[in-house]
Amino acid sequence: MSTDKRPEMQISERELTAMTRDLDELHESTFPGVRTLLDEFSANLAHITRGHPTGRRGFLLGVGGVTTLGMAAACSSNDTGSSTTAAPAAPASTTAAATYEGDLKVVALAAALENLAVTAYTGALDAAGKGTLGTVPPAIGVFVQTAMKQHQDHAAAWNAVLSKAGKPTISDAPLSITADQVKALGAAKSVPDVAKLALDLENAAAQTYTFAAANVTDTGGIMTAATIQPVEAMHAAILNFVLGQYPVPDAFIGVDKAVKPDALLPK
Repeated sequence: MSTDKRPEMQISERELTAMTRDLDELHESTFPGVRTLLDEFSANLAHITRGHPTGRRGFLLGVGGVTTLGMAAACSSNDTGSSTTAAPAAPASTTAAATYEGDLKVVALAAALENLAVTAYTGALDAAGKGTLGTVPPAIGVFVQTAMKQHQDHAAAWNAVLSKAGKPTISDAPLSITADQVKALGAAKSVPDVAKLALDLENAAAQTYTFAAANVTDTGGIMTAATIQPVEAMHAAILNFVLGQYPVPDAFIGVDKAVKPDALLPK
């Protein structure tokens, strides 16, 4: 008896579980460095707000290598992993895009984009719990929870920079793309539907960090973007596998799908 029902994912649960462990290991091995870099970034905020950013000469040569790592790491096969408690976000408040200038506008954009990813993954878990997505393999749930926690970590780290700068933190996703993304999530009826939506967001996030690394003026901010980018790229690589699309590593990740600072909306 034939059926038109699509398979929930194109790889085995064992394979997805192993990839999720690799993802968790990559995040946990790099995130302490992200915190250190953001501390350095925050220490330079006086220069940023006065319009005297720290230099970037000699650093940009290394950014391409870190970006390339994103896709290379996505194809690794290490079976160990760990987890830590996400850092608490700074107190939240509403804000307007005009509140942020220079590097801080890119920081606010990054926080909003990370929050949008959290919203998408939270919505996916809620839909799965209600049975809207049909049968959801357990390994999918573990991946979603792992990716969501990592986005929460990133958002909290970026918000800490805003807080130290005396700026309002970003508690939601005030972006021009948010309404369409939420609408698409509401229309999702299967695991592949959600995976495709999440893949688009992860590709946008990876490219946004590539854009940020080339446009932020402070070296701490540049290095932070270049360090987080491989994690977002690995999210995308895993989702490609779930959808049956082999992720071919790119030597250079483009920015055509990047979310730019002008997407940050006033509230």
